[in-house]
Amino acid sequence: MKIFGVTKRVLQTRKPILKMAYNEKLADRVREELVSARKVEEKKMMGGLTFMVNGKMCVGILNDDLMLRISPDEYIHALERNGCREMDFTGRPMKGFVFVGPEGTRTKKDLSYWTSLALAFNKVAKASRKKKKL
Repeated sequence: MKIFGVTKRVLQTRKPILKMAYNEKLADRVREELVSARKVEEKKMMGGLTFMVNGKMCVGILNDDLMLRISPDEYIHALERNGCREMDFTGRPMKGFVFVGPEGTRTKKDLSYWTSLALAFNKVAKASRKKKKL
């Protein structure tokens, strides 16, 4: 059987085209923002890309959203800014973590604000404990 000039068997065996789990352009912009930070490591985790600074989760990208670990003291104020919302990755809000949509990261000034907020908290944030390998 042919569908749009392709046999049904070919359609069934083709693998779907996978969309990137994070916005590459936003990732490049974040890299530029973190260029002066020390000990930056990129890790693919949580279905996106996470930037670890000094061994601690700092900034991440999931689809087109920026994910940030910020001071709990700044949390409520940050939620009032354009594009910012609670990070509810697990189905319930995680205090100290926020998502910022594309409308909140359009300009260099906006992105700089968010990354500087995350970097400031990174200096005092505790690193998660390393799991022992069995």
